[in-house]
Amino acid sequence: MTADRIPDGAVLLLGGRSEVGLEVVRRIAPGRDVILAARRPEHLDVQIATLREVGATGVFPIEFDADRTERHAAFLDEVADRFGRIGVAVVAFGILGDQARAEADPAHAVQIAQTDYVAQVSILLGLAKLLRDQDPRAGGRGAIVAFSSVAGVRVRKANFVYGSTKAGLDGFVQGFTDSLHGTGIQVLLARPGFIVGAMTRELMASGVKPAPFSRTAPEVAEATVHALRRGRRVVWIPPVLRPLYAALRYVPQAVWRRMPR
Repeated sequence: MTADRIPDGAVLLLGGRSEVGLEVVRRIAPGRDVILAARRPEHLDVQIATLREVGATGVFPIEFDADRTERHAAFLDEVADRFGRIGVAVVAFGILGDQARAEADPAHAVQIAQTDYVAQVSILLGLAKLLRDQDPRAGGRGAIVAFSSVAGVRVRKANFVYGSTKAGLDGFVQGFTDSLHGTGIQVLLARPGFIVGAMTRELMASGVKPAPFSRTAPEVAEATVHALRRGRRVVWIPPVLRPLYAALRYVPQAVWRRMPR
């Protein structure tokens, strides 16, 4: 493991177009190979150029469909065979979905749950196996970064489908992290608030205003990488959200349900 506590090896970004994921990888890419996993890897020219500019030794696009969970094991086997040691895996794929559509169309709600929870559980368990199989003497077994959200700390009616997937993922990662205690695998759970960026652009265009304490993708990435270097398990972004949501847990349900959509 390097002096800054980030394990040696290639960086794997699952969700090669993720704005936040790419910002995280930009900050740890210099001197490392980077694997960009996405549905259409042939369309990652901008991302590849960005990572080369910051000093990645090599950038390799690879096809990955998160929703095809039956292919996850084979995908990770291919990653291990082609690229060798993985130092950091950043799990950054996901969809916001449309709450109104999800309420009217259960199939859309299921799609949100599939991508934002089921696929995440599958790939995280697969990554744990991959990292366990690595030789810890070569610089630590590796690290995993997963993204939850304060939307899952207490779910609101405004986005209860998306929020419920984050609630489930948050709980899963907490137990997942405990299950890996003593293995040498670091797991970091990032818990940001509203992120102003590509994923929320359409939402804001519809008239939704950014929530208090919103942050941009680069700001979220900076806090995430800082926590990764320090060996943290959880990072709230920004930190003020931690005491705020500790208090919000105790807001009576009769009041909470009146929160604006």
